[in-house]
Amino acid sequence: MTAQPHLSSRHKSILEVDGLRFRDLDADGALSPFEDWRLSPAERAADLVARMAPDEKIGLMVISSRPMGISQHNKDFTSHDGVLDEQHLPIKLDPHTSAGIPFEGTTEMIAEKHMRHFIMREEPTGARIATWINTMNEVAEQTRFGIPVLVAANSKNEAGGFKMGGTPEDQPFAQWPGTLGLAATGSLELIESFARHSRAEWAASGLRKGYMYMADVFTDPRWFRGHGTFGEDPRFVAAAIGTIVRTFQGEDGLEADGVALTTKHFPGGGARENGTDPHYAEGRFNIYPTEGSLEEYHLPPFQAAIDAGTASVMPYYAIPSAEKSATPQGRVTDFEQVGFAFNREILGLLRSMGHRGYINSDSGVLSKMAWGVEDLTTPERVGRAVMAGTDMFADTNDVASVREAYLAGEFTTQRLDEAARLLLAELFALGLFENPYVDPERADEVVANAEAVAAAQEAHRRSVVLAKNRAATLPLAAADLSGKRVYLELFARDLRVKELDALRSRIAAAHPEVEFTTDHRGADVAIVLMAPFIGSYFEFVGIGDLAIDEHSHVDLEKVRRIRESVGILVVGLNAKFPWLLDGVEPLADALLIGFDTDWDAIVDAVFGAFSPSGRLPITFPICAEAIAIDTEGRCASPNDVPGFAKEQHMDGRPYVYVDADGNRYELGHGLGYEG
Repeated sequence: MTAQPHLSSRHKSILEVDGLRFRDLDADGALSPFEDWRLSPAERAADLVARMAPDEKIGLMVISSRPMGISQHNKDFTSHDGVLDEQHLPIKLDPHTSAGIPFEGTTEMIAEKHMRHFIMREEPTGARIATWINTMNEVAEQTRFGIPVLVAANSKNEAGGFKMGGTPEDQPFAQWPGTLGLAATGSLELIESFARHSRAEWAASGLRKGYMYMADVFTDPRWFRGHGTFGEDPRFVAAAIGTIVRTFQGEDGLEADGVALTTKHFPGGGARENGTDPHYAEGRFNIYPTEGSLEEYHLPPFQAAIDAGTASVMPYYAIPSAEKSATPQGRVTDFEQVGFAFNREILGLLRSMGHRGYINSDSGVLSKMAWGVEDLTTPERVGRAVMAGTDMFADTNDVASVREAYLAGEFTTQRLDEAARLLLAELFALGLFENPYVDPERADEVVANAEAVAAAQEAHRRSVVLAKNRAATLPLAAADLSGKRVYLELFARDLRVKELDALRSRIAAAHPEVEFTTDHRGADVAIVLMAPFIGSYFEFVGIGDLAIDEHSHVDLEKVRRIRESVGILVVGLNAKFPWLLDGVEPLADALLIGFDTDWDAIVDAVFGAFSPSGRLPITFPICAEAIAIDTEGRCASPNDVPGFAKEQHMDGRPYVYVDADGNRYELGHGLGYEG
């Protein structure tokens, strides 16, 4: 028999049956099957669904971004001492949606619209997160069946991750390198440590659902979201995703103290058309010009996530392009010209691969990103998606359209009940029906705790790739720098003087043995740090130009002047893309590459605090011609094939960048100081 779990109720009574304790969530004084924690999540979900009204089930099928009370400037629009935002907006403006519908207050969403799933976009302290989620669960506990609230968030533990919102009092979770940086370590053990420490921070704060991680394989070098992947090697991405899912959720399935994950973006967002993205119309197509690429490169990581038991899977916005693809692609033959959330064949493929959790659409598929079904009404879009296999709609509070679709017969009662069972089973498996509350004080003790921060700092070091080291320029030991002055420069988007000053002060304090100068004209050595950036998340700004120069926020002319002034030039590049290096690398005696890696770690490597051990998780293209686009919109190298394999499909033309020392900047490249 399962051991008695800890119970926590703030409004509903506790029953004692056979010497065991249960929450009386329906307040009928008797033990109902859905209240019996001895039964399986599936059994409990089936019992509860049979008791629920259609409107209660429908409310489960949407998940909405939900601002916290701390983000509400007018405290008259809050409740529970400012914790919950209760403002009822006639129309909510949001980059994910063009629906133009009302946005209700928190209590109204929970108690009247029967919503139980929310997305947190802010970045507050652990205690504030915990207090907010606890308070929402107090509201939920007082409803008919006491169904708890589940709050999701995008990944929070990687430097450079996607974030929307924040407050001056924020205390970030422990900040590891970006997911490409984790991949650069090549270590599944380190990735397991990342997930284990992160899981503890999430669970302590009450965050029990993650919209993460990306199982996409980075095949088109211009894709704006490629830096959120684990690189271009399908085998490593699969292994990393399997490790991530098992560590966050549980080794043998979703555990009561685990964090449920939504793996994204099925069937792989990397096969972009020239790097464009389906957040905007110009990028709405996934293209597969290479025979067999979907099965060989893009599906294996999702199979690994499914095998590990991922709680849910998110299909991408994109439409599979029959016109620009070699079809069929393995098991995909029809290439139905609708977005993946509406696509019967694609979602059928997902189920055939063994996925038993729910299918969670990407944000905004019912309005702004309804690619391929623009001619349908919103309720018709709902019905099309649900009957294709979608169980939940992301980043919307449009319960009304889901209800209208159901009443109009756009989707069946069978599908409604199936979706509700899948969504509730996750809540049961997480133990939220027994205890939806966490301790805010403990949350602040766990978030960014010393052990996690130390492990993250070690990961930053291990993510540094030494790509070039002409004549053993590095490391620059103290003896090598005796009597020499070192100049430190940083190029980054929207860089402010005080930020550069703070970096210089921090680096100087960490290396008191080094004499620094702020004038490169009097320096002997220069360390030039670069964080080039291009693109836009929600709008098309043209085909990405991967050159490193002024357009990507690097003053290349100044770099050349620095090169003329100093005897040694070291470049530290933080790469969100596989940049074209031909304008920068020839100027450098040594080149270090990180992936949302702390500048401190990169500079520490320069001075020999450790020997870099990172390896490139992506391949850098040789020149602009290798990724050029012809008049018909076709790329010179296939968009759907990883960089390490592109030359197999380029009729003898080169793809991989080769530096002045003969190093090939392909997947797995990396030097060290030893030997």
